[in-house]
This record gives sequence, C-alpha cells and structure tokens, in this order.
Amino acid sequence: MNTYIYIYVKSIYYSMNKIFQISSLFCLSLMSTLTYAQTKFKPEDTEFYTPTLRTVTTAANKAPSDAIVLFDGSNLNQWVSSKNTSQQAPWQVKDAVLISTPHTGDIQTKQNFEDFQLHVEWKSPEVIKGEGQGRGNSGIFLQGHYEVQVLDNNNNPTYVNGQAGSVYKQQPPLVTAVKPAGEWHTYDIVYTAPRFNVDGVLIKKGMVTLLHNGVVVQYNTQIEGTTEYIGLPKTLVHGPGPIVLQDHGDLVNFRNIWIRPL
Repeated sequence: MNTYIYIYVKSIYYSMNKIFQISSLFCLSLMSTLTYAQTKFKPEDTEFYTPTLRTVTTAANKAPSDAIVLFDGSNLNQWVSSKNTSQQAPWQVKDAVLISTPHTGDIQTKQNFEDFQLHVEWKSPEVIKGEGQGRGNSGIFLQGHYEVQVLDNNNNPTYVNGQAGSVYKQQPPLVTAVKPAGEWHTYDIVYTAPRFNVDGVLIKKGMVTLLHNGVVVQYNTQIEGTTEYIGLPKTLVHGPGPIVLQDHGDLVNFRNIWIRPL
C-alpha cells in the first residue's frame, strides 16, 4: 500500500514539475517576443501631433491670456450682490483694491463655473481686532457652497480646520503658510466639481488642491459636502455655480482675481 502511495505522489510531483518547466519556457518565450517587438518600434510610432495645443501666454503679475479676469482693480462689473443678484456688488474699490465692506453681505460672480483654476490675492485688515475667527475673517466659496477659509494666521490659535487655507470645518491645511502682517497672500486653487447622475445621486465628490503663497496646503483634498458652521457637511445637488467672497464683518482686501475654466 505504501508503495502505491509513493508511486502516486511521485507521479504528481513529476507532472507538476513538467507544468512548471513548460510555464517557465512560455514566460521566457513571451518576454523574448515582447523584447523583440520593442526593438522593432520606431520613435515616431509613439508620437502624435494632433490635436494642436492652444497657446497661453503668461507674464509676471498678470493673468494668463486665456483667463477670465474677475477683478483687475478697476471695477466690479463681474460681480453682484449675493443678497440680490440683480444688484451690483456693494463692496468698495479703493486704490485698485477690493475691500470687503462689513455688513453689506457676500458678493458673487455673475458667471457660474464648474472645474477651474482660480487665483486670488488677499490681505488682512490694517488693524486686526478680535481673536480666533474674529481676526480678518473672510472666505472664498467654490461654486457658492464650499468655503476655502481666509483668516489672519499670524499667531492665531483658532481651531485648525478653520485656519487660513482650510476647507472650512472639514480639512485643515497641511501647513500654515504665514507672511508678515500687512503683506499680500496668494491663493492658487485647482478645483474639480462634484458630479451627480440624472437622478441627483452623488457619483463623485469634489476635489481641491490649494497653494497658499506657493506652498501646497491642500493636495487632492476630497470635499465631503457643504462647509457648514454648525453640523456635518450636507450633500447638495447642483450644477455650475459662482465664486463667492464672504462678508464676515472684517475689512479684508482682495486684488488680482482671475479664473481659468478647465
């Protein structure tokens, strides 16, 4: 009986060994074929010349040539009041600077956007009053629903998911990118809007990457929903929406605002 078992096991071992040898030879043969095929490629086999790329010109301190200029220091023609979109934005423009006028309400762009690259420069008030969220507070709402926080961040120990550069009440910045008091900050935002199917079901959440003063502080951050002051994010079905600048009661300054739809 043991002899039969031995012969049976040995036959299985022999068969498995043969299968392994055949598999190894097949893999070697396939690799040789692919290597041979690779040597037959020409450089032009993996090059293409269409579609022709658009040319975008850039210059220091100027918007790219294909950007929509939302504020260049001259007027508020691209903006309206969020309280009443039939009225012009009530904020003040002085010395080519847009100043958040306290208690007049938010302002928003006349145009609606979906995916985009947004550039905004901002500066805290000359005189900082208050503590925490009361120090030079404003915000930039993407599509009118998702706030990127604007706040004086010099020695300001407020909650981290409410700091400058945060996705408000959701995701704190990776680092705090500070500048001396009185200097201008820059935000460069790359945003992908959430997507909903025909039944209004969320199929892809929004994403945002933010460079604050040239430093990455949000990197492919998933936006969980509306940025609520109280409570959890909400899923709100929507299409393209405006850029909104928040009136939080502080004299926050803005300049050089432009956007590139993607």
